[in-house]
Amino acid sequence: MRYRVDEALCCGHGQCFAVAPGLFTADADGFNVPVGVAVDVPPGLDRAARDGAAACPEQAIQIGETL
Repeated sequence: MRYRVDEALCCGHGQCFAVAPGLFTADADGFNVPVGVAVDVPPGLDRAARDGAAACPEQAIQIGETL
């Protein structure tokens, strides 16, 4: 599983890393990093990836096998 954060949609609400801090990280301004690149989800964190994506009010996080 992989995730990608859409740079144009991420507004820095921080809900993704509030829900799944072991997976999502933020820069000093609260924006998810990295953006625009597909990131492999470590084993055992699939649920955290889905929960973090679902928590995003801008729906900026895509989850999938082939991003």
